[in-house]
Amino acid sequence: MTVQLSSESQETIQRLLARYPTRRAVMLPALHLAMQEFPYIDDAVCQAIADLLQVPMVDVKGVATFYSMFPTEPHGTYSLEVCINLSCSLNGARRCLRYLERKLGITAGGTTPDGRFTLRGMECLAACDKAPMMYINNAVMHTHLTEDKLDQILQELA
Repeated sequence: MTVQLSSESQETIQRLLARYPTRRAVMLPALHLAMQEFPYIDDAVCQAIADLLQVPMVDVKGVATFYSMFPTEPHGTYSLEVCINLSCSLNGARRCLRYLERKLGITAGGTTPDGRFTLRGMECLAACDKAPMMYINNAVMHTHLTEDKLDQILQELA
């Protein structure tokens, strides 16, 4: 399947190419633009970006798979990313992750059967002072998590 980024994204990428020192340097901004248009970064999206940047597709895929912020396969409507790095773990993040696993009936890395939630444990999400924390859809931060807060968050998303 062939996909194409919107003309607006293509124009933005062309402007970025003029500002960045190399074509490869535009991969991260291009992947962020693609995430606004596609639910995940599969091979077809990687190829579309590679074509625009005139770089090998394997280079784009390598960047996309290196960073956890770019899902490379289908995921739920809500992606719950719980930080499990040291600060968050010391403040109960793993307990929060296990609680979400029980509430959603899935293990970390899985998606609920109805396709609403994907749950992942993530390395540092850069909010150590607000531990434990999680992002929803890589955009909305929830901090100082407790089981009660998690119940409230899930209820709001239902």
